[in-house]
Amino acid sequence: MSFQLNMPPSVVTRMAKSEEGDEPQKKSREDYKKMKELEEARKAGTVPAMQDEEGKDINPHIPQYIMQAPWYYNSTVPTLKHQRMQDEKEKVYSKMGQWFNKGVKKGPVATKYRKGACENCGAMTHKKKDCLERPRKLGAKFTGSDIAPDEHLQPNITLDYEGKRDRWNGYDVDDHDKIYEDFAKIDEAKRQLKTQQLDEALLSGEKDALKAKKDSDAEEDEDKYADDIDMPGQKFETKQRITVRNLRIREDTAKYLYNLDPNSAYYDAKTRSMRENPFSNQGKSPSELPYAGDNFVRYSGTATDMAKQQMFAWQAYEKGADVHLQADPTKLELLNREYEKKKDEFKTGQKDSILAKYGGEEHLEAPSKQLLLAQSEDYVEYSRHGTVIKGQEKAVIKSRYEEDVYINNHTSVWGSYWKDGRWGYKCCHSSIKESYCTGEAGKQAAAEKILPILVAPNRDSSEEDEEAKSLLQQHQEKILEKRRKKKRKEKKKRRKKHRKKESSSESSSSSSDSEDDEEVKQEKIRQAIAKEEARRREIDRIMALPERKRPYNSMYDVKEPTEEEMEAFRIKRQNFEDPMASYVDK
Repeated sequence: MSFQLNMPPSVVTRMAKSEEGDEPQKKSREDYKKMKELEEARKAGTVPAMQDEEGKDINPHIPQYIMQAPWYYNSTVPTLKHQRMQDEKEKVYSKMGQWFNKGVKKGPVATKYRKGACENCGAMTHKKKDCLERPRKLGAKFTGSDIAPDEHLQPNITLDYEGKRDRWNGYDVDDHDKIYEDFAKIDEAKRQLKTQQLDEALLSGEKDALKAKKDSDAEEDEDKYADDIDMPGQKFETKQRITVRNLRIREDTAKYLYNLDPNSAYYDAKTRSMRENPFSNQGKSPSELPYAGDNFVRYSGTATDMAKQQMFAWQAYEKGADVHLQADPTKLELLNREYEKKKDEFKTGQKDSILAKYGGEEHLEAPSKQLLLAQSEDYVEYSRHGTVIKGQEKAVIKSRYEEDVYINNHTSVWGSYWKDGRWGYKCCHSSIKESYCTGEAGKQAAAEKILPILVAPNRDSSEEDEEAKSLLQQHQEKILEKRRKKKRKEKKKRRKKHRKKESSSESSSSSSDSEDDEEVKQEKIRQAIAKEEARRREIDRIMALPERKRPYNSMYDVKEPTEEEMEAFRIKRQNFEDPMASYVDK
């Protein structure tokens, strides 16, 4: 890359015509060769790079068409300004501290109305239509009093991307000094009040109150020291956010160093947890291992009691008792025993008070759950076929109903007696369910057939009547039955003859009536044909008229057509497929 002058033709001709005559000369082949060697040397770094008018190095690897300035730029030295943002096109943004003016403009306020000011308030910075004050009954233009001060003329602020999103832009630092002053006043008032209370306690001689006051002041002190901070995990507070990670002592072995096999338990470096057992492939019991994974919880020994004590310490700390599992284990154990004892006493006292008030102590003495739910812990093993292999088979339930329950003074259950297809009670031979027992008297009555309905209720009453009638009465009834049948047959014959006569007379009358009806029907059809012809003529007349001159609703007829009108329509209807249809007179 080498610099070459790029001038317009007019400048070149002007330089040729001048007396000096130092116009650009045509370079020879040797000059081009020297330029190429110089360009390669600059790219290799053996020769210093070309510099622009400001003394900055130009990268020799930039192509010629990028570095060469256009002819209208009038550049006589190497430069890259034509590739950068031009000053006239670059946007100018507001400075960092520049912001809108707030409040009222300081300075003297006008005492009389000025020409061109607001007619309502008298300020020079706006007109009446832009005034934000309440419209006065008489404006400042007419009264000349109570002239409002002029507002600030706000600058035109142009912000860049960061300036638009700066939340502290326009914030006055002096406003924060007011917060310091308010807190300083509060602290000063607290100190004065504390000294006043101490003086009063000394004068009255209350040493205990003075000591308690000092203790409360020490507790209220907001400065905390590292020695007062508890070990993480010993005191549990729901409102306190614990940000301490799961740290380990430096002398302890790291979890991922127990088993270096890459196929062993997974170690999560972010949470420092290894949930699975790293020694699972060695076949050892987890209780014998120094570390069996985070998911392993030791239940042997006093581990469960230790966990319960820790939970109790957390709960007690939330209630206000300052106990510590590692610092005061004896105090925590005594407090836990006292708590359990009071808890049991409270439960028993509450139970006794409820029973004394409402009663029902006898219902609490219930039998065991095995008797109530028919369930037990007995192990029974069955085969594929359902037979018992191991254990005792469950007893079969005899009935789903209550057994040996006697009602209505009976000494036996329903269904203990059977006779003539009916169930009954054995104690009284009664076949009526839920009846009252009659004992031996019921048995005697059933034996003597005093109750024929209960003993044989299916017997027909018509059979008893037939046994009571004599042979003569039965013969007379048969003769009467034959006479009745003959009379019925004669009546049927008479009715048939009478119906034949009526049908013949009706047929003659109906034929005459049908002839009359036919004539009436034909007359109606002729009248309907005449009406149909008149209707068609009227339609032709209306269709011949222009559309605007046609009467309203002249083409509609809401009347339902009769049978005669339909017949007339069919007769007058034109069959367009008939070749002689055009010769028929309309």
